Amino acid sequence: MRTIEWKDGLVVTIDQTKLPNEEVLIELKNCDQVASAIKEMKIRGAPLIGVATAYGLALTAYHFKTKDREEFLRELKTSADLLKMTRPTAVNLFWAVDRILKKVQNSSADTDVLRKIVIKEAERMADDDVEINRRIGENGSKLVDDGDTLLTHCNAGRLATVDHGTALAIVRASWNMGKKVKVIADETRPQLQGARLTSYELMRDGIPVTLITDNMVGYVMSKGIVNKVIVGADRIVRDAVINKIGTYTVAVLAREHGIPFFVAAPISTFDLANISRDIIIEERSPDEVTHIQSYRIAPRDVRVFNPAFDITPLRYVDAIVCEKGLISPSESNNLIEPETLKKLES
Repeated sequence: MRTIEWKDGLVVTIDQTKLPNEEVLIELKNCDQVASAIKEMKIRGAPLIGVATAYGLALTAYHFKTKDREEFLRELKTSADLLKMTRPTAVNLFWAVDRILKKVQNSSADTDVLRKIVIKEAERMADDDVEINRRIGENGSKLVDDGDTLLTHCNAGRLATVDHGTALAIVRASWNMGKKVKVIADETRPQLQGARLTSYELMRDGIPVTLITDNMVGYVMSKGIVNKVIVGADRIVRDAVINKIGTYTVAVLAREHGIPFFVAAPISTFDLANISRDIIIEERSPDEVTHIQSYRIAPRDVRVFNPAFDITPLRYVDAIVCEKGLISPSESNNLIEPETLKKLES
């Protein structure tokens, strides 16, 4: 089953805040509900956020009833602006908005046709995501040896995409090839995506997974338990990978212990017009740190700093796996040049 689907004017997706205890499907009827689901992390993961954003615009188009073309474009723009305010760091969101708006702006059709264009493009993006992630898995499996123990951070699996995943697509592809891999998932405080989501996914697939706390990573590496690290990404700029908070720590520890560190992400996650200092790092509610679920674990009124992402310089990255192949940042002085992607696509 896909993580998200379009069903005749409804967007149906799994509420990831309920996992692993409950598998709850939610029906989103308008763009406001999609935006809220993204902001509340019922929908999360950069590729999935991109497709959900496209579906949010499709809902606006689907429910638009008049023939006024200019009003249609204004409503679509208003919805796009609302979606852009939900999560400022994940670039797939902005990529999806731009792709849909460009498709509409390049057409001189009436509103009936424009409505169909938006919906069709959103569905195409969902289908593309499935195929892209399959290719990421296939490309990345070449980096994995039989018997490897792979450490991953956060959740870059099926739940973060329409299907397959990015980092976990590599795990799945390797497993399906007969490679007897094992996974170590760190818990990923404060939202516990590793504990709640990654371990849930892998156990459902029958792939061996061991859960550890975040502060155990250095210890398990020092004991020689980890062979490789594979993580996803929310944005890749020219000089760094921006991913869930804690990724930088894992990358530094991997380098200290001589463990290869790989990043898996689609080309839509690349933002090569920017470098790391240009990017806004989302800060989230203090409640995520002071509470686990509804249970308070910290004193009232304690000061909290809660950035959702951190920045891993490319010097710590051995290879980036995308749908077109492998990129080695070290080949370009720890920078990714725009021409690099063009060469892969040619």
